[in-house]
Amino acid sequence: MSERLRIAVSGLAVTYPFGGVFWDYVQYPVGLARLGHDVLYLEDTGHWCYDPEAETFVEDGSRNAARFAAALGRLEPKLATSWFYRDGGGRDYGRPWPEVAAFCRDADLFIHISASCWLQEEYFSAKRVAFVDSDPIFTQAAMNPVETLRRHDVFFTFAENIGAPDCLVPADVVEWVPTRQPIVLDAFVGRNGSPYRPVFTTVASWESTEGSSVVDGVEYGGKGVEFERFIDLPARSPVTLELALAGSPPADRLRAHGWQLRDAYEVSGDPWTYLDYLRDSLGEWSVAKNAYVASRSGWFSCRSACYLALGVPAVVQDTGFGAAIPTGEGVLSFATLDEAGAAIEAVARDPRRHSQAARAIAEEYFDSEKVLSSLLEEALR
Repeated sequence: MSERLRIAVSGLAVTYPFGGVFWDYVQYPVGLARLGHDVLYLEDTGHWCYDPEAETFVEDGSRNAARFAAALGRLEPKLATSWFYRDGGGRDYGRPWPEVAAFCRDADLFIHISASCWLQEEYFSAKRVAFVDSDPIFTQAAMNPVETLRRHDVFFTFAENIGAPDCLVPADVVEWVPTRQPIVLDAFVGRNGSPYRPVFTTVASWESTEGSSVVDGVEYGGKGVEFERFIDLPARSPVTLELALAGSPPADRLRAHGWQLRDAYEVSGDPWTYLDYLRDSLGEWSVAKNAYVASRSGWFSCRSACYLALGVPAVVQDTGFGAAIPTGEGVLSFATLDEAGAAIEAVARDPRRHSQAARAIAEEYFDSEKVLSSLLEEALR
């Protein structure tokens, strides 16, 4: 698409100032800017933000805003002044609100990601408003009132199997269009022959009592439900398995089963520390939320896409994504304990081959230029 567009993009990267969240959201505005568009990133949730130093949620977002501004400017200088954040106390940071309101009124497209934004009338004044569902099943369960969702013009979902006979993600309320995480590839520099730790890692938030959602009478759970099926995996793995966890994990129980633990905040305190942690891994190993697995959604993790872009293979639980993304080299899926152990062993036997395949998959399937060009074509149709 050669026409220069004016696009506003919502996110949560200031509210949750950690490496993984930063890359989840910021690659949309950065990728769109790299395509030549006039882009504004905005964050207006109506909620308090998490302060890592205080280890709690706070009303004053000034420290988070300063941290975000520095990170965004480092990644994409042309966006250094193209952002807006409103904290829980109603204070504004970045571009002045009158400029933000004027930008949105004249925007060709407002992209609302993960229900992250408090939808002011100014945002709906864009010519087109797109919704991106990165959390299938949980999004559909929370579609209340449905009228709010229907105020959008086009609907994208990470449930790449949406509409398939075996996919249980509801497709009858709105017309969902499959999409996936965009990756700004030149921000992800691989190991280039440098050594890595012989460890499989992942970064996740663990809640001791994960909430469930009910869709069409079926109750779906979170990641802990699936993890229980694989808690004995370290005994079958030829290499160490390390979990960088936030929340309240059952640390003693996990260690007793052979898992090595790290603090998630320690490895994701800023976007580049996070990438260093991923890059230094032999591979990723991770389960998915029960809702993604049981619904055969086809969901694929934003975090796993980042591993791939760094040339780090991903051994991840099968959600049905094999219908859209190739598996067997670079990405290895598993459904059972035996399959998980065999996939880890396969990567450990030939890490170079799987590393090259991982990067190739990122380039073919997650390149922001391809993903976002497709999204724009559909959104503005």
